Amino acid sequence: MAKKVTGYIKLQVKAGQANPSPPVGPALGQRGLNIMEFCKAFNAATQKMEPGLPIPVIITAYSDRSFTFITKTPPATILLKKITGVAKGSPKPNTDKVGKVTRAQLENVAKQKEPDLTAADLDAAVRTIAGSARSMGLVVEG
Repeated sequence: MAKKVTGYIKLQVKAGQANPSPPVGPALGQRGLNIMEFCKAFNAATQKMEPGLPIPVIITAYSDRSFTFITKTPPATILLKKITGVAKGSPKPNTDKVGKVTRAQLENVAKQKEPDLTAADLDAAVRTIAGSARSMGLVVEG
């Protein structure tokens, strides 16, 4: 018989740096899950990723206090900030531009995000990422 799901927990945890402090500890503790077990498993699963990169994770909690988790790719805005060297997005993206991004850079981000995007092909994925770039105040070239 399948285990009964008691809930889902969505967090963003830095790759390889999960520890029992907030936000991980309180979120898992209130569901009665083993915090250290999650931290060890998450750090092992993200050890090949760039340390410190925020990784979205969805934790499925079961009634017997066990859990499973799925890691996603880093948010597009984080990847765009990293490749353009911009510290943060523009507060007024339509008037104040903070940087430029090329089609090749957008393709690179789209390839990284491909497992999480619902785009039919690479061109559609690039258009999705370009929209994120524009909303941050980046000028899309090409």
